[in-house]
Amino acid sequence: MSSPGEVLIAILNNRSDMDIVRNQHWYRIPGNQMAKLKQQQCWQPKGLAFYQTKVFGAEAYTIHYYAEVTAIHEVHRWKLFPEEPRNAKSEKHYCKLELSSLEKLSKPIISNRLRRITFIPTT
Repeated sequence: MSSPGEVLIAILNNRSDMDIVRNQHWYRIPGNQMAKLKQQQCWQPKGLAFYQTKVFGAEAYTIHYYAEVTAIHEVHRWKLFPEEPRNAKSEKHYCKLELSSLEKLSKPIISNRLRRITFIPTT
């Protein structure tokens, strides 16, 4: 039987994050969001499903893609984006989820409410 949090639905609200997931095989979660998921006992996801927002046109408000989580690391933002200038934002903590190759669902999951979401633990 599956348990809540085995799969996290993660938001993709820009194309550069999709490029990172597709080509570099990782996704980031802000440290405060990770803490909330731990409090809900929905941490250590085995997979991520990606909810795409309006910037993705025809694929907006749907989950078309997923990936398996292969490793989890806590890092500073400057480690994720070393080309960005160092400032207060670069010192923020994130959780870096390393991923398998992106897979496409045979049938997308469509959101009927067309609203913005945050991380949703599911099975």
